[in-house]
Amino acid sequence: MFRGACEIALLLSENTMPRYESADKPYFEAHVRPSTRQRAPEVIEALGYVSDGAARRPARRPREVIGLVAIESCAPPIDVEREDFLFIEEVLRGVKRSLGGRRWSVLITFLRDSDPAGAYQQLQQVSAKVDGMIIAEDIVGPEQLALLAARIPITLIAAYPDDLHGDVIGAENRSGAKAAVCHMVEQHGRTRLFYIAGPAEAQDARERRSAFEEAVAEHPGVTVTGSFEGRFAAISGRQAVREILSGPRRELPDAIICGNDHTAIGAMRELQAAGIRVPADVAVVGFDDIRLSSLCTPPLTTVRQPMQLLGERACSRLLERIADPTLPPQAERLPTELIIRESCGCGPSPARAPATTRRDTRCS
Repeated sequence: MFRGACEIALLLSENTMPRYESADKPYFEAHVRPSTRQRAPEVIEALGYVSDGAARRPARRPREVIGLVAIESCAPPIDVEREDFLFIEEVLRGVKRSLGGRRWSVLITFLRDSDPAGAYQQLQQVSAKVDGMIIAEDIVGPEQLALLAARIPITLIAAYPDDLHGDVIGAENRSGAKAAVCHMVEQHGRTRLFYIAGPAEAQDARERRSAFEEAVAEHPGVTVTGSFEGRFAAISGRQAVREILSGPRRELPDAIICGNDHTAIGAMRELQAAGIRVPADVAVVGFDDIRLSSLCTPPLTTVRQPMQLLGERACSRLLERIADPTLPPQAERLPTELIIRESCGCGPSPARAPATTRRDTRCS
């Protein structure tokens, strides 16, 4: 076993890899025992080896590059999906602010959410080119995160806060989602709620849905007319509304709470296309407060999470970990706030209310 592992290690070393071949076979096939060749892929995976130098040697010169990795939606490119990168764009602004006067670069990579199997391999490839990575959203599972964290500093945005394989920076999803429900019920008397969720594998989506259910349970007389499993994309909002409209009109919800703003915008457009007034017939609330939210007709009531601050804090923590890899992992939660606009039924003058204070969520 030891001999086989040594053979693999020698073969994988960039400094000792032979550059010649035998007459009819590559060196690996000609000089390594078949049993060792069969074990090589398993050992390579366990060691997290990447051929272009991702192994972090202590003496390696810093590249002065940070990786920023996010998910690219595979949803059809309808109008609002052209703004699909608004979230990560705001995070990037925060990253740049954190870098300040440093002459570091940021390598941005988008992975398709339809290919989770290949995501880890791509993350390995990115790790070969950077000093540390900021990973936005849930891209790979905790076991794979542990392997990555063992070889390169990582900071997570909105991912696996209970499994600290790296530092985690997230938003107060629960208080934000609860504030949205409380506002709709307590200020507008909406009692028939429909929920459009984000992807079940996303930590943000799970927290927001759980908080929605808790808030509903705290208000007797409020019912959930249904829910839809979405993908944090406008097309999910459209599909959810089509599902709602396929039933009797008398059973329409009087409010739709959405897992994010893209979903809410898609839902509003589909409602309006069907001749249903927003918010007179059905109110709509989102989450994130992307730039498009205030430009909708009507402007979208939403829960603002501090996207730029997420990027700034994530980058600051990553730089600290790059300088001192022995730092213990930490999790940090940033506050959210309810941004009141017109899609919930309020007047045109916007008002802000801290998401953590239920009774402050009053219309102006």
